[in-house]
Amino acid sequence: MKTKAAILFCLLAFVTLSTAAQDEPEYRLELGAGAAMAAYQGDCGGGMFKKMQPLGALVAKYKPNPRTAWGAQLGFGKLKGASQNIGTWYPDLSGTPVEFNTSITNFDLRFEYNFWAFGTGREYRGARKLTPFITLGMGLIFASAKVTPLGQGEPRSEKPVAFQLPFGFGVKYKLANRLNLTVDWTMHFTGSDRLDGLKDPYGIKSTGIFKNTDCFTLLQASVTYDLWAKCKTCHNDRE
Repeated sequence: MKTKAAILFCLLAFVTLSTAAQDEPEYRLELGAGAAMAAYQGDCGGGMFKKMQPLGALVAKYKPNPRTAWGAQLGFGKLKGASQNIGTWYPDLSGTPVEFNTSITNFDLRFEYNFWAFGTGREYRGARKLTPFITLGMGLIFASAKVTPLGQGEPRSEKPVAFQLPFGFGVKYKLANRLNLTVDWTMHFTGSDRLDGLKDPYGIKSTGIFKNTDCFTLLQASVTYDLWAKCKTCHNDRE
């Protein structure tokens, strides 16, 4: 009898602990903001960490489950660069180097895939507070570029609008039960060669979607808050 009672007690304790371990709701929605550093990649040289400029962003994510998320981001920032000392000779800029200052509004939709289920572990069995992830998306970029000759000549402006394809990777960390920190790096391929205000400086017309177009990178940290609790009594992916 004592052995049976001990086994029964262990089973009851296990069930109690398993239930307590998932006593928090899952949340479907994340809302928050991010701060990033943007770096230009294009005809005027550039580099992943060269002449980085600040960018602020509003972030929203819908989470069907702890392994995936659909995100939307609206960012406002700048890109800067110059054709001087880049080691490339352009016929259109011969003897007249220029610098540019571009304001950008960046909107994109993304899909995120977490390597592990993301959460506190109290709302979804096996979820982890820290997980790496990859992301891929599409969107639009609205730019206003001011090009200034470094010498004689008048400044001129360009206002391109183009589609973009961002992709990248990052990590997510649970700061608290409903507070999340995301740090990611993304490369944004665009369909425009005028983010720097210079189109085809070689004097040869480009062909193809991404041939000789400008790009930019973002190194971003975002903080989001969980909203919209998932119904515990409804059908879910644990059943």
